[in-house]
Amino acid sequence: MLVAAEASGDDRGAGLARALKARLGQDVRFVGVGGERMAAEGVKSPFDISELSILGLLEGLLAYPRVVRRADETAALAAREKPDVAVLIDSWGFTLRVAQRLKTLDPRLPVIKYVGPQVWATRPGRARTLAQAVDHLLSIHAFDAPYFEAEGLPVTFVGNAALTLDFSKADPKRLRAEIGAAPDQPILLVLPGSRPGEIARVLPAFEAAVSLLKARRPDLLIVIPAAPTVAEAVKARVAGWPQRAHVIEGETGKLDAMKAATVALACSGTVTTELALAGVPMVVGYRLGPVTAVIVRRLIRTPYVTLFNIAAQAFVAPELIQEHCNGPELAAEVAKRLDDPQLRAAQVAAQSAALDKMGRGGPDPSEAAADAVLKVVEARRGT
Repeated sequence: MLVAAEASGDDRGAGLARALKARLGQDVRFVGVGGERMAAEGVKSPFDISELSILGLLEGLLAYPRVVRRADETAALAAREKPDVAVLIDSWGFTLRVAQRLKTLDPRLPVIKYVGPQVWATRPGRARTLAQAVDHLLSIHAFDAPYFEAEGLPVTFVGNAALTLDFSKADPKRLRAEIGAAPDQPILLVLPGSRPGEIARVLPAFEAAVSLLKARRPDLLIVIPAAPTVAEAVKARVAGWPQRAHVIEGETGKLDAMKAATVALACSGTVTTELALAGVPMVVGYRLGPVTAVIVRRLIRTPYVTLFNIAAQAFVAPELIQEHCNGPELAAEVAKRLDDPQLRAAQVAAQSAALDKMGRGGPDPSEAAADAVLKVVEARRGT
């Protein structure tokens, strides 16, 4: 059983499914919850995961009945299908509830969490909570292990799949031809997130920044790679913009766009690592609901939200969070990078150095995760 509830988890789940099929043959059967990429690998989801992409405390409280209902349905699926192992990917609130139900259903079922909560940044008590709910953690950060092992939870570091994104077939010329861009025409990549809440809170600020930038740079082209979970919402909102924006769907188009971009304006998340791999200087923005923001500010233990900034312990890419995530401030930071090739080059070099600190060049995470999953299953069968 593979369970993922967000776009990044869907990517990891698909990669893990492929790696498991390579080891176990095509006869291996998958059940669970996921998106389009996991469906392509044989994981037929009983519901659309976009309804579980929740951002913020208030949104979480309002969505709680739905989360509980879907967690119950996921556990019922396990009861019917009787998997040999369950791997729950990211999405803390939903997958924790699924884990608790699976353990009640069958205490001997090996339950593995793939991506742990960022207890080194906030809410250290979640390490103990997770240790009580699952049997093993597959970590994407080398510095995760001590926090969870101290609570008795075995940890295997598998690496971050975002660091292995393959740009070898990406073609910036293909993207430029598709949108009618001249070879030297500047392109601003706008990435507003993969959750409905992010589209609602972050995209309006990005839209305001785009308006300011376009007013002074009529030749600036706007390209928006839309995550599958929010593509329709993005297209509907962008359709009302006074300035034209090219919405790109699909993985090929996204990679082409990243290689073609001059600068990116990105919602905090996995996509910032992908942009750094593509060699794109970026400005990072993020907004939470006001109540959630007050609580998070009291809990957070790091000044950074972007992973490569955390690795570098510096603001390699500027982070404009909460009230600073507004049109004028975002536009000012983007404009600096559009106007200064040396600044762009320096930021790209610093981003690259931070990626090395994060473990770029290590073993493929999906392969390492598949090996770890099978070891857990073998160990459980041997007891």
